[in-house]
Amino acid sequence: MSGLQVLLVAGTHGNEINAPWLLDQWSQTPELINTHGVGVVPVIGNPEAFALGRRYLDCDLNRSFRLDLLRSPSILDREVVRAKQLLSFFGPEGSTPCQIVIDLHSTTSAMGSTLVVYGRRPADLALAALIQARLGLPIYLHDGDDDQQGFLVERWPCGLVIEIGPVPQGLLKACIIEQTRLAVQACLEALSSISSGSPTYPDQFVVHSHLGSLDLPRDALGQPAACVHPYLQGRDWQPLQMGAPLFLRPDGEVFRFEGRDSPIPVFINEAAYVEKHIAMSLTCREVCPLPEQWQGALQQLVDC
Repeated sequence: MSGLQVLLVAGTHGNEINAPWLLDQWSQTPELINTHGVGVVPVIGNPEAFALGRRYLDCDLNRSFRLDLLRSPSILDREVVRAKQLLSFFGPEGSTPCQIVIDLHSTTSAMGSTLVVYGRRPADLALAALIQARLGLPIYLHDGDDDQQGFLVERWPCGLVIEIGPVPQGLLKACIIEQTRLAVQACLEALSSISSGSPTYPDQFVVHSHLGSLDLPRDALGQPAACVHPYLQGRDWQPLQMGAPLFLRPDGEVFRFEGRDSPIPVFINEAAYVEKHIAMSLTCREVCPLPEQWQGALQQLVDC
C-alpha cells in the first residue's frame, strides 16, 4: 500500500460507547482491523468526556473544528483544545499525518447505518459512493447550514461520518457494534481497491441533501410545548406527506406538516439534538453522477 494513513475516530461524543468498545477490541487484536493493507490510526476523540460518560465537557467537540476557534489562542474550552491536539497529532501536517478520517458515531434515532458527508468535496463523495455501492447505505449530505459548523471531518483532505442507530446513549449493543464493524470494513475495502487499481465505481449514486431542520413547538419561555408525534417516531427516511402529524401537545392538539414535495426526515427525535433545538432534519433525494474528476481526487489521496 502507499503511505496512506486513515484516522479512525471513536468517542468524539463521550456517551457514544459502541465504537470505542470496538476500537478497544481491535487494539487487543490488531489483526481484526489490519486486514486490507490500509494504515489505520485508531484514536478516542474525546477521552475525558468518554471516561465520564458525557457527550462533552465544555462544548461539542464535533462543532469545535471551526477555523475561527482553532485560530484563537484565547478560547480554552477543553474540546477546542482537544481539536487542536488532534490536528497537531493527526492532521495533514501533524506529527502522524493522516489523509483520510472516518468518524464513528451512534444515534438514538432510527437512522440504521448511514454515511454522513459534510459539503460537496469530490474525494468525500467518491468514497461515500464506493461504500454505498458495496453496502447500499444511505448518504446524508449535510451542507449549507450556517447554524451547524465546525465538524471534525472537515479539517482533513477527505473524511466522512459513519452513523449507526438506534441505540440509547451509554448502552453497549451487539448489533450496533456489528453494523459499525461492517461499515468500517467496507470503507477499508474500498480504499484497498483503489490502491490495487481495481475500484468499482458506480455511474451514479444517491444522496439525501439537507434542506433544513425543524424544532419542537415552544412556549413563551422557550420550553417544548409538544413532543414528536408517535406516528412519526422511528420513521426516519420515510417521506412526509401533506398533513402528516409531526408534533403532539398534552391536550391532544396535533401539529401537522404543511409543506410540499415530500421531504424525507432524518435524525427524528435525536436525544443529543434537544439542546440544539432540532427535532428532525429534512432532506430531499438527489441522484448524482460520479465524475471521473471526483474519482481522481480520491485516487490522488490514496496514492500519496
